[in-house]
Amino acid sequence: MTDKNKLTNEAGAPIVNNQLSQTAGPDGPIVLQDNHLIEKLAQFDRERIPERVVHAKGSGAYGNFKVTKNISQFTKAAFLNTAGKETEVFVRFSTVAGEKGSADTVRDPRGFAIKFYTEEGNYDLVGNNTPIFFLRDPIKFPDFIHSQKRDPYTHVQEPDNVWDFFSHTPEATHQFIWLFGDRGIPASYRHMDGFGSHTFQWMNAKGESFWVKYHFKTNQGIHCMTSSDAIKIAGENPDYHHLDLLKSIEKGEFPSWKVFVQIMPILDANNYRFNPFDVTKVWSLKDYPKQEIGLMVLNRNPDNYFAEVEQVAFSPANFVPGIGPSPDKMLQGRLFSYGDTQRYRLGINHTKIPVNCPHATRASNYSRDGAMRMDNNGGRSKNYEPNSFGGPTQSNAPYNSGVSSQGITGYYPWKLHNDDNDFVQGGDLYRIMGEAEKFRLVDNISASLSKVSKTEIILKSIDYFSKADSDLGNRLKKSILK
Repeated sequence: MTDKNKLTNEAGAPIVNNQLSQTAGPDGPIVLQDNHLIEKLAQFDRERIPERVVHAKGSGAYGNFKVTKNISQFTKAAFLNTAGKETEVFVRFSTVAGEKGSADTVRDPRGFAIKFYTEEGNYDLVGNNTPIFFLRDPIKFPDFIHSQKRDPYTHVQEPDNVWDFFSHTPEATHQFIWLFGDRGIPASYRHMDGFGSHTFQWMNAKGESFWVKYHFKTNQGIHCMTSSDAIKIAGENPDYHHLDLLKSIEKGEFPSWKVFVQIMPILDANNYRFNPFDVTKVWSLKDYPKQEIGLMVLNRNPDNYFAEVEQVAFSPANFVPGIGPSPDKMLQGRLFSYGDTQRYRLGINHTKIPVNCPHATRASNYSRDGAMRMDNNGGRSKNYEPNSFGGPTQSNAPYNSGVSSQGITGYYPWKLHNDDNDFVQGGDLYRIMGEAEKFRLVDNISASLSKVSKTEIILKSIDYFSKADSDLGNRLKKSILK
């Protein structure tokens, strides 16, 4: 007889580990043979019809990115190789957990996704308005989103679920402190920063590699909403952020962001005090200062929301020569999951939709057929490679993106560096807040956490905040455990 308490895959086989993805050694990339991860993500990607599983509600605009500093010594990416060079972009902003009809002003991270239409193909940088994330392993992402979505029974977002998941996920402490702080509800999409969040790899023409993090700093200034203001606006105008972006561009008030990167020499990663590939943490700006590289301006609204904003498809796996992934496990999972989601949501030929096509070059390959193929489907040209009829061939350019790894495939816990733990950076974030900001943080957390029905979940959550900073924990105890 089946033991209902034993976790299994869809075929009924027991799951050995549901906390970690399989990697090629402790520092290696995730391996394709991890069928549980692939099955779990593929199932998750197909849960909603037809809207996005996450980031369902969003707004977008066209613009351009202009290089302000030649950085060819760090990357051979063509769109970054000359000061003054401009590249067309499409940017989509979004909330994360809510459906298409939800309010813009909820307390939630905001998606900050950019499609660069470069001459070497489209490059997608799919980030958020926070430099960190809740998790460090993609195998937990479907569980996390389930805890934030509507409950299977009550069909509303349940504080019990949100905080119960947190009480089992100490690495989320840093992001929860950020989310419930002042920046948890931006005043508009124009008045927030953006981040690539993950660590990426840059490679130059000499074959040298560097680790990088992206920062987009708003030129409009950081402005945020209080919880009470956000609730009021949500009732009056649930599309507040969308209309703000649309109307500002219509009036010629084009929002812009200065673009910076932090650059880490490739060998520094081994001995940096934090694991530099852990997306729940940031790199200290004192250790790796921001370097300005460009300016992004949004100056054109889409003509048709569905055709462009709704059908735009981003994938972190869309790189160009000179830019590649890192061993960040969350990024590794997204390399598969985003493209898989788009193939399900929009179909296998979603890359032929105008907003997703390359704009500065053209795609040339042997992909054929499939649902909604609206072009000439390759005409009479051959649909296989190699061939003797002049079809496109591989470039044979040197491939130097990747990391060295070795070890037996298995479930490896995250490699800890000297100062690594789940609470240190959350505590650092709390301690740089002013007294008024600390008060609002405690008030925001208390308002949500106090709705939880199980005392043990409340106590465990407060314990995590206490480990980040004892003052924060004590304030929450006084506020909630009256």
